[in-house]
Amino acid sequence: MSFHMHRLQNETFWDFKGKVDFVDEWFLMKSPLPILTITATYLYFVLKVGPEYMKSRKPFNLNNVIILYNIFQVFLSAFLCYLCTQLMLENGFVSKTCLIEKEHTRRGITNEMYYYFLAKTSELLDTVFFVLRKKTSQVTFLHVYHHAMMVVVTWSMLKYEPTYMMIFIRNINSFVHVIMYTYYCLSAFPALKKYLWWKKYITKLQLVQFISILIHFAMVLRTSECTLSYLSCFVVVFNTSLFIVLFGRFYRESYINKGKMKKGEDNQNVQKFDEIKNNDKMENNCIDNDSLNFSNNGIRSKIN
Repeated sequence: MSFHMHRLQNETFWDFKGKVDFVDEWFLMKSPLPILTITATYLYFVLKVGPEYMKSRKPFNLNNVIILYNIFQVFLSAFLCYLCTQLMLENGFVSKTCLIEKEHTRRGITNEMYYYFLAKTSELLDTVFFVLRKKTSQVTFLHVYHHAMMVVVTWSMLKYEPTYMMIFIRNINSFVHVIMYTYYCLSAFPALKKYLWWKKYITKLQLVQFISILIHFAMVLRTSECTLSYLSCFVVVFNTSLFIVLFGRFYRESYINKGKMKKGEDNQNVQKFDEIKNNDKMENNCIDNDSLNFSNNGIRSKIN
């Protein structure tokens, strides 16, 4: 069975023809309308309908559901990591040629990109669970933008510009998600929370991931004859750089600044303790002096 690349110059934009024939026939890939509807519904629920619905209600107890969901995401991310690693072992860290134009590698690249897109769509449930459990502090701009953007971008890249360069991004991101969802799963068990001291290192790992993506992207631009369009280059560089800023700010506010505040509070507590201790000593000295004076006065009275 042979597959050919669409000649886009013979198609109009409203035909929504992608770069690879068979991808257009996959679930959610024929037109952007379904995925735009899903994304818009997600944003409407997590930003407006959900919070309003939960305002006068108690948080839902979804602990068992969340455990199963996180286990599913761990195995899905591990599966994606396996597929990406297999492709990279066969074709290298950076390919000098356009592997998407070769029939024997086209299917593997598009399959992995499609599974990754479905995984990002399923991860929209992260925010839905936060809303239903009234974890409003977790529904930040960083969280919502990241989830919504990833769905739209992964769909667009698969539809119009599938490329081997994306496999590295999906590999490292899937690896990070294996660790991240493992943490979320374990944190659902109250007895294990005291062992989850390594949360801040997940954010560090995410920052390393984004920096690695930029380095790999620069290597592809320098050595590969198969590069992205200017628009796709902008999307990759802009979003990766934005995530470095946002995740870096989150790390600083959540761990560095809070650590300094805690240290300051500890120092204040030590100072207060020392003041109390010194006051107690002074009071004891005063009592001892009063007792001594009283004794001396008593002795003098007896002598007289």
